[in-house]
Order: sequence, then C-alpha cells, then structure tokens
Amino acid sequence: MLEFDPSAEIQALRSTFDEIRAVVDVDALKGEIERLSGEAGAPDLWDDVEKAQRVTSALSHRQSELKRVSDVERRLDDVEVMVELAHEMDDEDAAEEARREILDLQKVIGQLEVQTLLDGEYDARGAVVTIRSGAGGDDATDFAEMLLRMYLRWAERHKYSVKVMDTSFAEGAGIKSATFEVDAPYAYGTLSVEAGTHRLARISPFGSADKRQTSFAAVEVIPVMEEAQEVEIPEGDIRVDVFRSSGPGGQSVNTTDSAVRLTHLPTGIVVSMQNEKSQIQNRAAAMRVLQTRLMLLQKEEEAAKKKELAGTITASWGDQMRSYFLYGQQLVKDLRTGHEVGNPATVFDGDLDGFIAAGIRWRKRKDDDD
Repeated sequence: MLEFDPSAEIQALRSTFDEIRAVVDVDALKGEIERLSGEAGAPDLWDDVEKAQRVTSALSHRQSELKRVSDVERRLDDVEVMVELAHEMDDEDAAEEARREILDLQKVIGQLEVQTLLDGEYDARGAVVTIRSGAGGDDATDFAEMLLRMYLRWAERHKYSVKVMDTSFAEGAGIKSATFEVDAPYAYGTLSVEAGTHRLARISPFGSADKRQTSFAAVEVIPVMEEAQEVEIPEGDIRVDVFRSSGPGGQSVNTTDSAVRLTHLPTGIVVSMQNEKSQIQNRAAAMRVLQTRLMLLQKEEEAAKKKELAGTITASWGDQMRSYFLYGQQLVKDLRTGHEVGNPATVFDGDLDGFIAAGIRWRKRKDDDD
C-alpha cells in the first residue's frame, strides 16, 4: 500500500494561489490584453514606431503575466491527477514524480506570491540598471564586472530580454561602469531591492602579497519610463560630449564618434550610451535615462525620500547592503534581511531569487511599519 498523502501541501498551495489570483485580478488582466491586442492590430500602428513598441511590449508583458498564472493553475490540477493515479496504480515512481512537482510548485507559487507585494507606482515596469565600481582599484573594477555577469545570468535564467546600453572598461581589469535594460514584467519592482553598495572581500588576484582586499561597487536601478519626455530639460542645462566607443583596454569598437555622454549641469547627473549604432540613437537613449532620473529626483524631493535616489550610493565603507566573502568562510550575506548563502559561486552565476524575495518582503515590512 502506497504511503503518500500530500493533500495538506496541495491544499496549502491552492489557498495561496487563490489569494494570488485575486490580487492579480485575472479578469481585468484579460480585458487589458484584449484592449492592447486591438491596438496592436491597428493597420496604422507602426506609423508611430515608439508608440507601436510601447503597445507591443505592454501586450507581451500582460500575456506573459497571464500565462504564468494560467500555467500554475493547470499544474495544480495536473498534480492532483498525478497523486490520484499514483494511488490507483500503487506506483512509487509516479508518487516520486508528484513529490518533485509539488516541491517545484511551492517554489513557483512562492515567487508569484512575492510578486503580489510589488504594488509600487513603477514596480510593474522594466528596469534600467547601472553598476559602478567604487573603492578598491582593480579589485573593484573586476568586482563590478562580476556583478554585471551575475545580473545578466539572473535575467538569462528567467528568460528576460536584456539590452546592454553602455559599458565603460577599466584600464586594467573589469569595468568602470555598465548600464543595461531588463524588459520584463515587474523587472523594476524586483530588481530595485538590489540597489545599494555591494562589498567584496577576498584574497586579491592583482596584488603581489596574499593579502585580503576589500572592494566596493554600487548598483543603481530606475524604472523604464515611456512618459519621461514630460520632464523638460533646457538646452543650457546639458553638456553633450561625443566620443568613440571602446572595448577592453581602450580598443576601438566603432570607427566613428557615435558614443554620447550627457551631463546635467544643475545636478551633476551623468549618463553615457555607446551600444547603439548611431550617435542619434545613443543620444535618444541617454536622454530617456536622464529624464527618468530627473523625474524620480523631483518625486523624491517632493516626498523627501532621499535614500531612494539613484546616485546617492557611495560604493564605500558604511552603507553596504550585501557582502560577498570569497576567502576563509565562503559566504554571501545580505545585511538588511539576514539572508545568506554559503556558496558564492552559485550566486555569482545568477542564483539571486532568494536574496530578491527576502529583500522584497523586508521592504514591504519596512513600508508597513513606516
């Protein structure tokens, strides 16, 4: 007789999923998909390329969100059938398959549950992430490149669309900075908890002595804002520099001066773009990011939310949010949530979901307490 009764686990999953479904509001989501599908089918849609891209991107995001919910609902139905068949056939292999599916569903539904906590004004949008090396010389620039790979691997694991918009290579190892865009539902709400100063402690591969080296990198996250053009920036407030895109070690990538650097003189905010093919495209991309940062700055000043401003992260001692230890005790620890992992290699390979989920829950509790 097969001893296998996961009814309590399945009931708990059903209960959590029903709450998620109510928060997502599937009926409203289907209505939004129908509306966007009508706009996407308009014969003159691509007369306005920017609008067409916004519509098709929004439609893709809504369809992806509905598919995630629908897939979980189907899998819950299927696992109940799997359990029933395992008992009817007294089949331990079938029972083991059902156990694995229940464990995976617990993980997937847990991720969906975390997403329901993302109810901020811009949380559902895509994200623009900038990584900057801080104190620590070659170790810091190498660390910045490690973080870039970590986030790109995380996005790849989730099959999210990513576009690297700018990379500034260091003279020695690694990068001075990099900016990339993640085009996925709730990318901003998800990745915004990664913003802050990250600290790496290890035996330096760049020093002559086997000494421990501590280095820093800053991660900044802003939402993708289609409405950024609402922020008007006087021509006199911007300094525009054009330069030739370069690769590692200063190697020339483009033969024309297509890279663009915008400096907002009143605030000192600097945005560089070099990965588009033309100077016009790079300037447009840089302007969009600059306008978004200024819009957020205005909102934060009005709300007095000083610490949320991209650009206030110093990437040095005193304000780090996560530490990565690659000597002695191998450990990655988030200093806000206490979440830690004893295998840094998996974290640097993009296994960030545990840290992100803990960060989102921590932020929600903090907001509720405030």
